[in-house]
Amino acid sequence: MQDSRPATDPQAHGAGTAAPLPGLVEGDFSLNNFQFTGGETLPALRIHYRTLGQPRRDERGKVRNAVLILHGTGGSGARFTEPEFAADLFGRGQPLDASRYFVVLPDGIGHGQSSKPSDGAHARFPRFGYRDMVAAQYRLLTNGLQVDHLRLVMGTSMGGMHTWLWGETYLDFMDALLPLLSLPAQICGRNRVWRRIISDAIRNDPEWHGGEYRLQPPSLRTAAQILFLMSSNPLLRLKDMPTLAASDTVLDTAVNTAIQQYDANDMLYQIEASWDYDPGPDLGKIRAPLLALNWADDLINPPELGIVEREIQRVPQARAVLIPFSAHTRGHESPQNAAAWKPHLLQLLDSAPYR
Repeated sequence: MQDSRPATDPQAHGAGTAAPLPGLVEGDFSLNNFQFTGGETLPALRIHYRTLGQPRRDERGKVRNAVLILHGTGGSGARFTEPEFAADLFGRGQPLDASRYFVVLPDGIGHGQSSKPSDGAHARFPRFGYRDMVAAQYRLLTNGLQVDHLRLVMGTSMGGMHTWLWGETYLDFMDALLPLLSLPAQICGRNRVWRRIISDAIRNDPEWHGGEYRLQPPSLRTAAQILFLMSSNPLLRLKDMPTLAASDTVLDTAVNTAIQQYDANDMLYQIEASWDYDPGPDLGKIRAPLLALNWADDLINPPELGIVEREIQRVPQARAVLIPFSAHTRGHESPQNAAAWKPHLLQLLDSAPYR
């Protein structure tokens, strides 16, 4: 899980080769003496990022074209440079054309090339939550990239949850919000169950050794199997796995590939980072126009829960769209097919005034 390919988020499975995007810049920004909400401090927290395009300022010097895109659990900003996503969003004439927008793709704390347990601290790495991750993103923008305003904040899965938090934490910092594959409520029910299964499997594995293992513990395979289960949708799985033998082969191949790239401590921290996610009490504070986009075949956030429809009523300028099952949907991996949902992004941008 050192880079963009592997991911604790089921959404990150099936990744392809990253696209060579013109103007793509990568860098690291160090946040000195970063204090986590749990009270621990890291002398230097490294946040890795990728950018496309250049910031443009208005007559008052405020950045007007910056877009922040946030990845899912276990992924990284590189996920969004893959051809299927990038070409349909960042290419010339596309909704987030990199010749017009300044696109920022950070790696969250504990992910990608940002500071994480596998760098050496192992299970001594400070416990982080979603609010720590959002605070680090804010400091990257304001202190590191000198961005004082965002045209849009959007994210998928965990990044979608971060988007809700951005809206209620930095009230006037953005013009619009687009959370994808996420619910504005605590992690609970089945969503909590699969996360607990992974967490308990690792923590109770005698080969984990409190995080000081020399070889990846066997529980990492269990974790990879759970993640495979939660991604995609049943019809796509049946297409790829039409017999018992084929099912075992596809599963084993995917899991064997994943565990060569995963790290148990990183996965543990990533899965457990949702402990402080609870946007519910402050949803009414959100001022920016918000569009919540979810998919009917998403096993992690199934529409029958009705959470989005209930909670969206509390957000002043918000609406929710449920994309129905079709040949273009892929369960929790659906956002990577940006061509299928980018009209909703365009509609949001067209309707959201500059603030």
